[in-house]
Amino acid sequence: MKNLLDILSEKTGEAFVKAGYDAECGRVTVSNRPDLCEYQCSGALAGAKKYHKAPLQIAGDALENLDKDIFSKAEVCPPGFINLDLSPAFLASFINEMAESESYGYEKASSPKKVVVDYGGANVAKPLHVGHIRSAVIGEAVKRMLRFDGHDVVGDVHLGDWGLQMGLVIVGLKERKPDLPYFDPDFQGEYPEEAPFTISELEEIYPEASARSKEDEDFKKLALEATNELQSGRRGYRALWNHIMNVSVADLKKNYGSLNVDFDLWKGESDVNDIIPVMVEELKQGGYAHESDGALVVDVKEDTDTKEIPPCMILKSDGAALYDTTDLATIKDRMADIKPDSIIYVVDKRQGLHFEQVFRAARKAHMVEPETELTFLGFGTMNGKDGKPFKTRDGGVLRLETLIADTKEEMYKKIREGRPVSDEEARAISEVVAVAALKYGDLTNQASKDYIFDLDKFTSFEGNTGPYILYTIVRIKSIMARYENEGGKDISGVKIMPAANESEKALCMELARFAPSVKGACDELAPHRICGYIYDLANAFNSFYHETPILSEEEERKASLVRLLSLTKGVLETCIDILGFSAPDKM
Repeated sequence: MKNLLDILSEKTGEAFVKAGYDAECGRVTVSNRPDLCEYQCSGALAGAKKYHKAPLQIAGDALENLDKDIFSKAEVCPPGFINLDLSPAFLASFINEMAESESYGYEKASSPKKVVVDYGGANVAKPLHVGHIRSAVIGEAVKRMLRFDGHDVVGDVHLGDWGLQMGLVIVGLKERKPDLPYFDPDFQGEYPEEAPFTISELEEIYPEASARSKEDEDFKKLALEATNELQSGRRGYRALWNHIMNVSVADLKKNYGSLNVDFDLWKGESDVNDIIPVMVEELKQGGYAHESDGALVVDVKEDTDTKEIPPCMILKSDGAALYDTTDLATIKDRMADIKPDSIIYVVDKRQGLHFEQVFRAARKAHMVEPETELTFLGFGTMNGKDGKPFKTRDGGVLRLETLIADTKEEMYKKIREGRPVSDEEARAISEVVAVAALKYGDLTNQASKDYIFDLDKFTSFEGNTGPYILYTIVRIKSIMARYENEGGKDISGVKIMPAANESEKALCMELARFAPSVKGACDELAPHRICGYIYDLANAFNSFYHETPILSEEEERKASLVRLLSLTKGVLETCIDILGFSAPDKM
């Protein structure tokens, strides 16, 4: 189904052709002066030089050939604009076609791609903190957007599970429980199936060991040795690592799940450990990598660079791998197993240089096809009201679990205020609305920008917030339920009538923006554009609702309006599903 602007441009273009001009002159845009008109065509201004005529004359010629059934107003305005208002009847016909079509008239990508979205990036053995929320929320939205657009998308958490933190946990656990069989190099029996620690103990061990390693060089040396032995295949340490992974991933799935975030792949750095030696040899043999001060590097600087781009370091002078190494090996692994057309990295924008180096190294070494897209979608930080990265009151890093719990509690209080709902029901509703408050509060900001986390604002039922969007959907559900309970007729075959007033027409025009708004968001990997669209749609609906006694209208018009409500609800629910949250039945 064509979008409304394309149809209007096509029809206006036909009028220009009939008048002897190029169809391109007929391109229609949304008016930037809504007080004057709804749409505007400025093609006559561009055509003046080509046709050596005054813009007013060209516009006038086109106007004479315009299909007047489409527009309720069409007039020429100096210096040569054509101002247009849509006919309510034509708009109604478009809205009815939209209501009856699959995905509300959205046309999926004509050439679907295989896409990997790399997001999450959690380190095992550590609790998720507020810094993880943006990659999880933005990444999940991007994955869902691209799937809605028709692409085959694989979401990968890409765990940090193979670095020094593993060695720190091992030596930290050894100090606590030195008699465990994992630390006995001569042990030949079967290791216990159950982990010798809980997630709570694990989350104590790592920060203690990490802090100590910064002050105690001997302790850090032991951790480095343990890391090396783990990566070299020491049996006891591999068994411990499996326990760490099982306990950590179970906890990560619970926390990500509480945000409606899920991954198709739970791979990590460890999955490419065996690929690295092969990759390193290939880089050497191909002449892509060389030694520099004892380290192995790939030069990625280009003649067109206006700033310094350091080499991509593959191995340190002691032979150890780095993030560059594992990220490059991960690209190699993905190209072999998944063969994606595109890989998108949803990562803190401060890692931009790192990924520029990795992308260039991958292309230089022909690890990807020339047409393979490697995209860095860098996001800004979530800050407190002081403008600094969000912290607890005592200055510590706030756990994501705590942030979610605090948001749920705040939503619970607001839902209980002046609403006749039971405690149990209020708790259930707050679970759903809190997720919307957090995710919408994040996604409504352009990904690359920093933003202020304001719990009072994000959980408000007024303004550009998740709860406001959900409340709008619940309001529509309530009206539709009343209509049904009062014996209203089945609306499945009902046609939406032409708008009877300005607020109803404005709602229809916002609905007509659905497909191009979501398509634009998908093309730009910009979830905030969908947030902007549904906020405008919710505002248009609420204005219409306050001005229209929907259930007091005569039967035919009432059924038409409820059909319009059904379409509005469907579009809003489709959009919030793309963004990764849902609406309750009541609030």
